[in-house]
Amino acid sequence: MSYVIRSAKPSDLQSIYEMAKLTGGGFTNLPPDRKALRAKLDRAEASFASDREYPSDELYLMMLEDTDTGEVRGTCQIFGQVGQRWPFYSYRIGTDSKHSEQLGRTFHAQVLMLSNDLNGSSEVGGLFLHPAARAGGLGLLLARSRYLFIARHRARFGDRILAELRGVIDEAGGSPFWDGVAGKFFGMSFQEADQFNAVHGNQFIADLMPKHPVYIAMLPETARSVIGVPHPTGRAAMRMLENEGFAFENYIDIFDGGPTMTARTDQVSSIRDAQHVEVTRVADGLDDGADALIATGRLADFRCCFGKVGAGGSIDAATARLLQIDTGDTISWIGR
Repeated sequence: MSYVIRSAKPSDLQSIYEMAKLTGGGFTNLPPDRKALRAKLDRAEASFASDREYPSDELYLMMLEDTDTGEVRGTCQIFGQVGQRWPFYSYRIGTDSKHSEQLGRTFHAQVLMLSNDLNGSSEVGGLFLHPAARAGGLGLLLARSRYLFIARHRARFGDRILAELRGVIDEAGGSPFWDGVAGKFFGMSFQEADQFNAVHGNQFIADLMPKHPVYIAMLPETARSVIGVPHPTGRAAMRMLENEGFAFENYIDIFDGGPTMTARTDQVSSIRDAQHVEVTRVADGLDDGADALIATGRLADFRCCFGKVGAGGSIDAATARLLQIDTGDTISWIGR
């Protein structure tokens, strides 16, 4: 395969807009809005050019390109630190316990509590793979390339990483969770709120969302049944996150109730196990090499692809061409 992950460029606007139109809604990090996407590309360009070597409000936007055709077939995003420009809101599922001496009974009620606990975390998100390219492990390449980017720029990211999974969306494009909870306080549909959040940010949540706990038992069954449940198309992504060491720790998205997965950055498998070596040999054939994800480059020059790595820092020639490297360059790699 001749696919490579590279940093996004301003000229990617049309490609990313076409992919955004295919998401089906509820995909806040990839809204089908040209102005919002242009702002993302501009923000990413500034982030790649930034000299900050500490966690900050940066966005690293990357593209999956078929180098044979030049077509863009996927995208993914990494946020250096959430909660800087405006608070990062989640619902945390907690328990409110009450005891009656007269009845001799204790009641444990589950509640949703508006939370900023995840402020300061880094975030991986915005992963979308074009339907025409959903084969050959390209989703895995997109997902894990983000961790190799973090491993190569560790100082720019926090000690905790989160990943929000899209929640259940009905056939009409609505959210049962939104209709049962937040929608009652905002006077707008899920689609309207989701679009507004994607374009303008979520300060309106702080302005209008009640701060008191919401008792889950008082919600309609349609809302209760989707709390912490990923959209059917996100189940594979959830498994990939779990394989990397992410876990669901009772945080959910305030819009659609989808699960928020979290992990300690240095314990994410693809970050912890990444090997960093200098290329010592480029070989036309590397039959004894290990199948791997291989990355190179810094910031805007970052590139990542599938390839083979041999002992002593040797790589196959096809991989070297995709990564635009030669002997003496450094690579980071993990087993496929």
